[in-house]
Amino acid sequence: MSITPIENLLYTAKAHTSGGRDGGSSRTSDGHLDVKLSVPGGRGTGTNPEQLFAAGWSACFLSAIKIVAATMKVRLSPDTAVDSEIDLGTSRGGYFIRARLNVSLPGVERETAQKILDAAHLECPYSKATHGNIDVVTTVKTEAAAHVA
Repeated sequence: MSITPIENLLYTAKAHTSGGRDGGSSRTSDGHLDVKLSVPGGRGTGTNPEQLFAAGWSACFLSAIKIVAATMKVRLSPDTAVDSEIDLGTSRGGYFIRARLNVSLPGVERETAQKILDAAHLECPYSKATHGNIDVVTTVKTEAAAHVA
């Protein structure tokens, strides 16, 4: 797979991290994010890179779902949500992550929801970045019939 170059830069996020995941901290250049870091499951009171990745990916994936649904003329409930789970583990002597994206699309028929989810996976930059690199499982949770815009 070749790397697709960016033709039109929209935004650059900048963060400074010191100390690492065991008692360190990260702060964005604009100051909107300023967090203490802790080892997952440890005694620290900070967050960890896996939680930050889970939050970022779920937000990005939800935006991709909204773009795809609008293109398909499917009205989404305000309760549409993505619950992401990022696992940190080891294999063959190294650290790896895997992910689960559990998507709630209330009011959208299961078949339509799956089409939205599949297309969102092709749209979302986080999904593109991880495609073929980590184990990702997506689950659609739906209720009732679709609302067409």
